[in-house]
Amino acid sequence: MTRALALLAPLALFASPLLAQEEAPGAAKTYATQLVVIETTKGDITVAIETERAPVTAANFLRYVDEDRFDGTHFYRAMHLDWGEPPNGLLQGGTQMDPERVLPPIAHEPTTETGLSHTDGALSMARYDPGSATGDFSIMIKDQTGLDANPASSDPNLQAGFAVFGHVVEGMDVVHAIHAMPPDPDKGEGWMKGQLLAQPVTIVEMRRVEAVPDDAG
Repeated sequence: MTRALALLAPLALFASPLLAQEEAPGAAKTYATQLVVIETTKGDITVAIETERAPVTAANFLRYVDEDRFDGTHFYRAMHLDWGEPPNGLLQGGTQMDPERVLPPIAHEPTTETGLSHTDGALSMARYDPGSATGDFSIMIKDQTGLDANPASSDPNLQAGFAVFGHVVEGMDVVHAIHAMPPDPDKGEGWMKGQLLAQPVTIVEMRRVEAVPDDAG
């Protein structure tokens, strides 16, 4: 098993791609995002990347997109939780530490700084220690707010939490379909055993777009 497979362990309306819009007094603030289409062999997933609230993490993800570093990678891990109503857990994909694809690690942006949270459909960077994230990410299935930063914890890793940097705006049905695919019971080690897909799903291409595609599902 490569180290990339253990990057994210189980712990307990989009804005313009250019600028946040002016809001009427009393309205909730809208933040700038960039839309990206994740084209897979199972369908498309459109995500809004939080360029304003999580600028470091967003810039890293968009660099991988712009340099085609995600093209030909896979969604390879489906973590299923045994509480709550299914589907429940996360779907993970990305570069799996491929030396031909990964860029240097980035600084950690905790949710206490960004104001984001691991809610249903959120995108979060996979990592080992805080500040080690590169090119693997997860999509939350149901709220997984135990992955948010917890300053009250005595564990430095839990204090930092994981870095949310976007959310799905179209295509959660595709996320669910990939998450439901059968695992290989012989793949993985320790708590990873049984979480790796028997047939990883290829990420054909990721690209920036300026609006949600009309045929997005």
